Amino acid sequence: MSFPELFSAYWWLLFPLGGMAAGGFRAFLGSRERAHERKIELYKLQHPEVAGLDVSTHRPAAADGKAAAAPAAGTGYSEADVAKTLAEHDAINKRWLSYELDVAKLIDFPMMSDVREPLTVGFLRAKRDADALRPLDGTEVPAKSRWDDYRNAVNAFAVAFEVAEKEAHRIKDSAFNADEQQRLGTARKLIKIAENEGATPAERQTALKRVRRELDGVIVLPDVTLAALEQQVARMIASGPQQAAP
Repeated sequence: MSFPELFSAYWWLLFPLGGMAAGGFRAFLGSRERAHERKIELYKLQHPEVAGLDVSTHRPAAADGKAAAAPAAGTGYSEADVAKTLAEHDAINKRWLSYELDVAKLIDFPMMSDVREPLTVGFLRAKRDADALRPLDGTEVPAKSRWDDYRNAVNAFAVAFEVAEKEAHRIKDSAFNADEQQRLGTARKLIKIAENEGATPAERQTALKRVRRELDGVIVLPDVTLAALEQQVARMIASGPQQAAP
């Protein structure tokens, strides 16, 4: 029986098979999400000071586990509270940028840029929420309810980033196979060449190009990360010792 004849006779099987495939995919996503939640809960158990924070809703959790309502309007907050929260937000963003602008660090801890990882997606989403709620001017804080949302969002960002960073430092490159780990190791050596003051400009440029090739298909580096490395190497070349005229 030809393929068209088989298809015409058994086309109806596509529906149950499609349903089974969709169900399997949903189960896979659900297992990753549950793993993410377990890691968050484990971190809370190990760090009681953040156990009262519901990182999914960005609000303090009530005793029964449900998100507590925002404090009633009229309860004030001090300028010190505002300054402290803004400083905490800046500090977490600085820690995030220490990965975002350092190729070598991302190669050592690739999970911090891997959006396939639920913990990575979690802290990036928390960062987006905190950045969106940040007041433009610390001296002109918006309504009390919005300030509470911002403060809780910063707390959620701090917890989510801490959990992701600890996991990234724990697993390092263990999620990659032997060939991928070797390519990561080669990329590390090439970056050292690119940043080596004793290397010639040609050697540095060649090393940069090879870094891209070695990492292609292994990890996806943000454009800003590669741009930061290229600018750093360009500055080093420009400020390097000038060759004496013959």
